[in-house]
Amino acid sequence: MLEGYTSAAIVPCRDVAAAKRFYTETLGLPLAEAQDDVFTLTTGTSKLNVYRSDFAGTNQANAVVWGAGGDVEAIAADLRAKGVTLDEYPDGFDEVKDGVHVKDDFRAIWFRDPDGNILHVISM
Repeated sequence: MLEGYTSAAIVPCRDVAAAKRFYTETLGLPLAEAQDDVFTLTTGTSKLNVYRSDFAGTNQANAVVWGAGGDVEAIAADLRAKGVTLDEYPDGFDEVKDGVHVKDDFRAIWFRDPDGNILHVISM
């Protein structure tokens, strides 16, 4: 039924200005469109929509995932240099070093936006 339609991620925030700074300045995503309480970013060939909600940060699961191939370690280092704390979930991984989770050739990092939404980057 929906296989022919494009999907996009959507993330809630409490403070639109703070979220916009984080996603555009810290993560470097280009702003595609902005209205009062919602903005859209370009990320690869898809869109990421961020909107104001009193329920922001209540999800305790991944909100967005990026497939970054072999760039996970470099992205992790850049995020750490910008003051972003990387989460650690060591179960099921061979090693966690500087926030980068390693299992064979697979690499992954997790971090949170200003509202606590969990963001995820993987080596796929």
